[in-house]
Amino acid sequence: MTPSRYPSKPRPGDRVAVLSPSSGLPGLFPLPYELGLRRLRDEFGLEPVEYPTTRKMGSSPQERAADIHAAFADPEIKAVIATIGGEDQITVLSHLDRELLRANPKPFFGYSDCTNLLLLLDNLGIVGYHGGSVMVELGRPGALHPFIADSVRAALFTHGPYELTPAGETGSVNRPWDDPRTFDAEPELLPGEGWIWHNAGRVVEGASWGGNLEILAWLLMADREILPPEAYEGRVLFLETSEELPSADEVYRILRNMGERGLLRRFPALLMARAKNWSFDKPLDPEAGARYRREQRDAVLRALAEYAPDTMAVFDVDCGHTDPQAIIPFGGLIRVDGEARRIVVTY
Repeated sequence: MTPSRYPSKPRPGDRVAVLSPSSGLPGLFPLPYELGLRRLRDEFGLEPVEYPTTRKMGSSPQERAADIHAAFADPEIKAVIATIGGEDQITVLSHLDRELLRANPKPFFGYSDCTNLLLLLDNLGIVGYHGGSVMVELGRPGALHPFIADSVRAALFTHGPYELTPAGETGSVNRPWDDPRTFDAEPELLPGEGWIWHNAGRVVEGASWGGNLEILAWLLMADREILPPEAYEGRVLFLETSEELPSADEVYRILRNMGERGLLRRFPALLMARAKNWSFDKPLDPEAGARYRREQRDAVLRALAEYAPDTMAVFDVDCGHTDPQAIIPFGGLIRVDGEARRIVVTY
């Protein structure tokens, strides 16, 4: 596999593309979207540029691919940031011009369904950035959390090492985006409980690979953007689950199937995100939410024991669908130091 390249970074004052490669939810929920745009301008000094499908619900895969092409091909655009995720970005992949993207590498920020585009860019040898959506992280009610602000700023503007640390406070409960009162105060958070280490007696360093577990399962089923297992030898796997709250059985089965494919044992280290444990469809109380996280962790450990018993794992990392969230460089270098209990990524 071609070694990954870190794209050039924007500087304050630069123009950045704001795209909806999955879903045009900014058209339905303008409040978090406009707040995210304002923070891009006021707190990061960047000039967001919208595209035809950014606020358009129901846009075709071809239309969204055209916006991606336009953003990457424009030399005035210095980074590309997703508004939010969705559930059908996989349909866009076949319409993308890989040579255009390869010839115009840019930092791309997104997660959840954006795992699709992050994998494609990784296969082209371009480092992407898992996290930092406009509507969720930048449009966070009340205030931009300092934890995510620091990570986004480092990932956007700097090259070099960045040490991840456990968030001091965390939360999963959301309030409705169509209610203006939601944005009057920050979400309620609980004290953070730190990371949980497994097989932590060594140091692993390698390029990262992974993303949202449910989206990876779809890509595996469709046989899209997944390379032969040996291509991932020595890489650091990172995984997160979404607000759909997949059951522990489903998480185990996805990892089991990755194990049967010969994938799981290729990764000497795994960063497993703190599972989101509340949604409007599944509003778990604190006790049920804690049990959900515990059962998911047990499911991951079961799969590792069966298919990758030597893999080092760190649970409850603040990435993906977590509040607050740290950016993970997709295809970038990660050092997992089990002896010192440290994780350092390279932005």
